Amino acid sequence: MKKSNTSFFPVIVAVLAIGLLSGCETTRGHEGAIIGTGAGAAGGALIGSAAAGSGNRGTGALIGGVIGGVAGGVAGDQLHDKKKND
Repeated sequence: MKKSNTSFFPVIVAVLAIGLLSGCETTRGHEGAIIGTGAGAAGGALIGSAAAGSGNRGTGALIGGVIGGVAGGVAGDQLHDKKKND
């Protein structure tokens, strides 16, 4: 039985929603947060998908992507601000 790709649908919807919402804000001074959010969300989605059980890969990817995106955004913004102030 071939497994469908519908388990990644929530991840795709979340990424598109984040992209649309963040497009309304100015990014000047927050370049590190943008890069950190993208990298954290991608990494978190991969780890969450791998850590979840076989029937919960989409949910694991969604949760991991959100948590990774938030953590990556905060870390990226802090690192960018630190470099800017040095």
